[in-house]
Amino acid sequence: MASELVGRSVEVPGSTSNLGAGFDALGLALDLWLRLEITGVDEHATPGTLTWDFGAQSPPDDNAIARGFLAIAAGWPGPLPSVTVRVACDIPMKAGLGSSAAAIVAGMRLFELLAGPRPEQRLLDVAARLEGHPDNTSPSILGGFVAACLTDDGRVAAIARPWPADLRVVVATPAATLETRRARRALPEHVPLRDAVANVQRAALLVQALASGDRRWMREALRDRLHQAYRAALVPGLAEALALEHPSLCGVFLSGAGPSVAAIVTDDGHDVRGLFEALYARLDTPVTVRTLAVVPPFATHDRTRQP
Repeated sequence: MASELVGRSVEVPGSTSNLGAGFDALGLALDLWLRLEITGVDEHATPGTLTWDFGAQSPPDDNAIARGFLAIAAGWPGPLPSVTVRVACDIPMKAGLGSSAAAIVAGMRLFELLAGPRPEQRLLDVAARLEGHPDNTSPSILGGFVAACLTDDGRVAAIARPWPADLRVVVATPAATLETRRARRALPEHVPLRDAVANVQRAALLVQALASGDRRWMREALRDRLHQAYRAALVPGLAEALALEHPSLCGVFLSGAGPSVAAIVTDDGHDVRGLFEALYARLDTPVTVRTLAVVPPFATHDRTRQP
């Protein structure tokens, strides 16, 4: 059994969330990946010992992969192999692209390599509990375009659907980091009823616009009154990015808590990439701009790899 584990791997996508008005409710799985590979098994170590190999990447202060593993393993009755795990990650840290959510999910997927599949509902519930909200963890588990909420009894209700094939996501990530906790502290505890209603209306409009293929109201559907204005001072270029216009541009939104800013486009994204690059050049802020596909919905076994 030990030798069979070596070479097994998992891949977990990053994500963008909120999509403007869908605060803590909507998310997309993006073609940015966190990959784990089992490179060794130590049969003499204490059962369940995990040894991490981050290669040239700096290990995180808080190893969310380990947190995800330990949370899903809680109550497991049998011994677990002790393994060495190599970590490779395309997802920028503290950038509003779901790095911590992907790490939590990757830890749970690692446990599944060692102990077998867990119920999908348990993965959703445990991951959201660790992250604090389901809009990033659910896309990393389910793939696709996800609407999710926490039920009154603390469970995650989540539905994943394919993203429209004619739409791509262009993401501008300025050379700055922003911790989610700091971005959360910028938000008020209470908002006017009219702002709450405005966001409910636009989130519903966005879902219908995507489902129907009618793009006329996409820009309006991506507008927000609950979080973006309060975080603008923390995010270089956000106000200017929200005002960008181009025939292929459906709209712009703050990706997660930021500082990444995302645009939905109807073409290959070349022109909007140029708009982002020019904007951040004017601000004298280094930026990385990516055109990303949305990962389609997938089952657990689709993202595990045998040696």
